[in-house]
Amino acid sequence: MIKVRNLGKRVQSGEGELDILSGIDLEINAGDSVAIVGASGSGKTTLLGVLAGLDLPSSGQVWLGGQELTALDEEGRARVRGDMVGFIFQSFQLIGSLTALENVMLPGELHGEADAESAARDLLDRVGLGQRATHYPRQLSGGEQQRVAIARAFASRPSVLFADEPTGNLDTTTGARIVSLLFELNREFATTLVLVTHDSSLAERCDRVLEMSAGRILGATAGAGV
Repeated sequence: MIKVRNLGKRVQSGEGELDILSGIDLEINAGDSVAIVGASGSGKTTLLGVLAGLDLPSSGQVWLGGQELTALDEEGRARVRGDMVGFIFQSFQLIGSLTALENVMLPGELHGEADAESAARDLLDRVGLGQRATHYPRQLSGGEQQRVAIARAFASRPSVLFADEPTGNLDTTTGARIVSLLFELNREFATTLVLVTHDSSLAERCDRVLEMSAGRILGATAGAGV
């Protein structure tokens, strides 16, 4: 599902050029769950953005679902993201002027799906928020907002789901519930899951854990895969 060859990302800083990513080779099979871990500044979020086609590398090649993202223009990458990718962010990134239901409906509406509302209601029921469908994000707790974000991410039936610190703004108990929900839906939809996390318990539930340091992948270990 994802293949990376000799990936590098270099940016300009006040001290000259800085390598954010360097010499990364990676393959992730369809249906796998992979956690990317490492200290702050190790390049985790940058790598996630490049894999998702949100950012371009300075060197190397990235394939997503058989399409070479690094050979496409922004319009082409956006089309691949729209067709294949879902996102879950630490900051939830819900649209404040839309209700929970409308936020979850949005991917389906953008794809012109006639049953966007019924599919969104079903997903809200699945995440335990069917009774909160008409509430706006400001009326929901952090855990509830993240559940809406998860429902929205699965609404487009993505082939790949990218998650950046999905439990980072949640307390331990709420975070554990979010993790269980995420993996439950991930198994049901057979989605490839790639996530960045500082949460060791979340990482260990993935099939594979990649450790990063100074822009490089140091190694991979097997997770529990549950």
